[in-house]
Amino acid sequence: MKLAILDGYVDEPSCLGVPPYIAPYPRYIWGMLKHLGADTCRYVTIDAFRADAELQSKLSEFDLLIVIAGAVVPGKYLGGMPLAKTELARVAVAKQNILVGPITLELTDRDRAAEALQKFVIFELPFEERLYELLGKILHAPAIGYDLNRFALLGAEVVKQHPDYPFVICEMETYRGCYWSNCSFCIERFQQRWTRSPENVLAEFEHLYAHGARYFRLGRQTDFLTYMADFNKECPPKPEPEKMRGFHEAIWRMCPNIKTLHLDNINPKTIAAYPEESREVLKTIVQFQTAGNVAVFGIEAADEQVIKANTLATLPEEVLFAVELVNELGKERGANGMPKFLPGLNFVVGLKGETKETFDKNYEFLRGLLDRGLLLRRINIRQVKILPGTPMAEFGYKNLRRHKKQFKVFKRRVREEIDREMLRRVIPFGTVIKDLRCEVQKGKIAFARQLGSYPILVGVAGEYGRNRFLDAKVTDYGMRSITGIEYPLELNKARMYQLEAIPGIGSRTAAKIVRYRPFESVEGLKGAVGEEVYIKVKEFVFV
Repeated sequence: MKLAILDGYVDEPSCLGVPPYIAPYPRYIWGMLKHLGADTCRYVTIDAFRADAELQSKLSEFDLLIVIAGAVVPGKYLGGMPLAKTELARVAVAKQNILVGPITLELTDRDRAAEALQKFVIFELPFEERLYELLGKILHAPAIGYDLNRFALLGAEVVKQHPDYPFVICEMETYRGCYWSNCSFCIERFQQRWTRSPENVLAEFEHLYAHGARYFRLGRQTDFLTYMADFNKECPPKPEPEKMRGFHEAIWRMCPNIKTLHLDNINPKTIAAYPEESREVLKTIVQFQTAGNVAVFGIEAADEQVIKANTLATLPEEVLFAVELVNELGKERGANGMPKFLPGLNFVVGLKGETKETFDKNYEFLRGLLDRGLLLRRINIRQVKILPGTPMAEFGYKNLRRHKKQFKVFKRRVREEIDREMLRRVIPFGTVIKDLRCEVQKGKIAFARQLGSYPILVGVAGEYGRNRFLDAKVTDYGMRSITGIEYPLELNKARMYQLEAIPGIGSRTAAKIVRYRPFESVEGLKGAVGEEVYIKVKEFVFV
């Protein structure tokens, strides 16, 4: 039989699978197919499918297509565009089609009744065990020995089929479900609670590493600090510093040449409840994970009325304490030019209990962090996405409609008055950011990012091919991105517009530099353009 996995990408509160990330789901499913004896298998992404009519035709000849999708925490993406509900009819091309992932939570009765969806067998979350049983029947293999940990090892090889390989960040699952919070909008309630032992996670690290993976994020959990904690003993669970240290040491012992090791979610409630234990785990993270790391805190709102109405986890003063502690331990700059470990904040607009004053409270909280000199790597502001089965479903989008104007004003104020100044502090002018991967070329600007968790987007003057790696010196700031120049810039080969991008160098001076080339040394600029220009240029170039 000919079988294929179509990765439509996922973006959930605790899981990211949009390129350059690959989520655990396709790896688990690939492992299931291998375990059941499937031989002719293929993995494709939705972007490759959209762009290749020949590929679409080939997949129509396949016996089975498993589609994974669901960007239920939508954002702006550079690496790929997730599959939308409206595209489902287009991708159901095989003789038999299966749909899995968070996208199934978005389907209404009307969607399910549509002719296009009749082409799919649909499995809602958690889908893995039921999918495995069906695959056993399709492949005429006994579906015994269901074990996601085993499937993770067998499926590790699929990363080599990812279009971005070897520049793929493997999202690593440690546990699933939220054990002690019940936020009104969150889909973690639909996940079956499941914790993986460190031995199983480490074995998956080892297998992925053997297949060439070098970039990892411990992202598939709601609070990394509570991994390996006793969820039955305390609420919130107490972090385990010694276990965490041993876990990190084992990762590096097995995989000594990892290039990125980051995490995603941390619940600030845990830090506030267990400051000493959390401090020790955070020290381990700073020591053993790579620079540019981000701990995302889900504050959602700084308004206690909203917090209570939506059973949110954390109070503003607890978030402030957590931000202060992570700053204390992680703000030192690492070898790649970025601070080693900083917090990020998520705000959600449109929740129950929200008023016009909520936006003022959110802004004042952020303003207070800036005034205290605290650093945030990112501030994410999104409108709530309401899914059937959540407590928000009955309430609906009333507040989004009611506060449309306030949302726009709040978001603009944060971007203009907080974000840009925060960027200047996090990545000061002249900082050299290393190992930027060029992804998109637009005119004379290449857009590049480091491979890691919530990397800063850098617009680099110059024309570079995709997957070219370079270092860049920071020259200017947008609201959520920065601009820079390749560092060091080769003086005798730089294009004129690249020289013009050096602060203080206009078109006339750039033309003069070009006219006097080649230079035997950077000091040769003095005689050509004078001492003042030489001082401006020398920090950016080499011969």
